[in-house]
Formats: sequence, C-alpha cells, structure tokens
Amino acid sequence: MSIPVVDFGAYSLSVKDVDDKQLHKLSAELKTAFTEVGFVFLKNSGIVQEEVDRVMDMSKKFFLQPDQLKQPFSRKSFLNSPNHGWVSLETERLNPRRPGDLKEAFNITSLHPDIKWPSSAALTGFQEIHTSFFQLCKELSLRVLRVMAQSLDLDPDVFLSAHRLIGTDENATTLRSLYYPPVNGEKAKEGQLRCGEHSDYGSITLLFQDSEGLQVCTRAGDFISVPSIPGAILVNIADLMQRWTSDQFVSVRHRVLLPPVGDSGTRQSLAFFVHPEDEALITCCDGSNKYPPVTAGAYLLERFNDSYGRS
Repeated sequence: MSIPVVDFGAYSLSVKDVDDKQLHKLSAELKTAFTEVGFVFLKNSGIVQEEVDRVMDMSKKFFLQPDQLKQPFSRKSFLNSPNHGWVSLETERLNPRRPGDLKEAFNITSLHPDIKWPSSAALTGFQEIHTSFFQLCKELSLRVLRVMAQSLDLDPDVFLSAHRLIGTDENATTLRSLYYPPVNGEKAKEGQLRCGEHSDYGSITLLFQDSEGLQVCTRAGDFISVPSIPGAILVNIADLMQRWTSDQFVSVRHRVLLPPVGDSGTRQSLAFFVHPEDEALITCCDGSNKYPPVTAGAYLLERFNDSYGRS
C-alpha cells in the first residue's frame, strides 16, 4: 500500500471558482484515497512551505523554553476552551496501553479575544503567526470537506453546515504544534513511543511534518512508513467522519516510533484536527442506523478521557 498524491491545484486557496469538470476529477481521486487508504497527500493546496516553516520555527522557540515558562499556558488552564494550551512531555497517551508519549504539544483551539497567548520578547509574533496559519488551514479544510461530500453524491452542506463555528468555543477544531525532543532509546520506558498507535477523533486532519517517522496501518494490519514530501499536506479521515459516512471513508491507525539508535534529532509537525460543532448531531449520512447518533462534543470528551486518564 502507498499513499496517493493528489494535485489540489484546481481548488487551491487561490482559486475563487472551481470548474465543475475539475471538481468532479478531484472528487473521484479523493474518494478513491479515502475509501481505500484513509490518507492522501495534497499538493498545490495554496498553503506554501514558507508558511509552514514560520509556524514551526516559532513553535520551537516556545518548546525550548524552561517548563516553568510554559506552565502558565497549560492545557485546562482556559475555562472556555479546556483543550487549548500546552501539553507537557509524557502527559498524553494516545495508545492508553502504552506509557506517556514522548512529545510536547501546543493546542490552539479557541481564537476568542480573551485567550492568553505567549508574548515574551523571544516569542514576538506567536499569536499572529499561529492564528494566521489556523485560518489558512480552516479555509483549506472547508474546501476538502466540500469535495468529499460531492464524492459521495451528497449536498456539500451536509459537512459544511456542521463546521461553521471553527475557531470559536463551540467547536473543538485544533491547530496542534507538536515537538518530539531527542530520545535516548535506552532510557525510554518499555513500550514507549513518540506517539502511540491511534486514530484521530473528528472529521479530517491536515498534517504538516518536517521529517519522516510517521507510520500508517494498512488494511492487512501492517505499519508502513510515510514519506515526508516537501510542500505536500497529508490529509486523513478521522473517526467521526467514518461513522458519518457509514464506513465508506476509513479512519486508520497511525503512530510515531522512537528514532533509530544513535539518532539524536528532533521532530516537528503541525496537525490541524477538524471537528464538527460540539452540538452537531452526527448520524449516518446514508440514512442507515449502522452507528447510533452522537453529538461531536460528547464523542470528543470520551476520547480525551482515554488519552489523558479519567478524572
């Protein structure tokens, strides 16, 4: 199995009106990728590598600070948006059966004006750079969702109407900066990974990565390494979308292994996790009862309880 590469240029962020014939071609390509593999590389999306690098550079400055400077921005410090903020090393276990993941993260879930942002002299521009990138990812995601709906011969509004509040406290869509520090494999706990096996929770995910290390599970149950393609965005189906489409689109497990022995390098990625509105009721769009209705917010809370431990 290999992950297909699709040219999204016909509906990139710079395109105002997409040609019906080109949209039909894009729909067919995405349908094949999402029904057979669950992942696709998009090239010519309209988000350029320089914008990705700028966010990663700023994020790295935050992560390299002492923990006491990051602590005021910890996840669960923001009442209106409890998923917003910094996640420290080994706090999260995306595979609950493994030790804590060897990664840090900074979640941007809310663009509410009252949210507190890192603003030291070393982090000048942190808020502006991240919010600008959040908006680019949001616009691209809505375009992908429209094409996905067309690929299943659905009204585009089926997906779009449930994603109108991205960036507010009523929607859990998150831009997540991820930092994987150097690892001494001999000191890692038994079974510990940089990121445990998991499938994503919401609608779709956009992933930008600076190096290899990600592995994706095939239909046969084997994990294969994913290449890093400069300028291409890796997009995958998440669990709520699989439910929504009655398993037509497939959400696939993936992980990040420890680096090879002797590799003391870091790894960075940016993940834009797209979620429907918290109050959106997700029902099978083919009219079946294959999955019971569930609100996106309740489903997400249950998944967070697995990742962070139940309180």
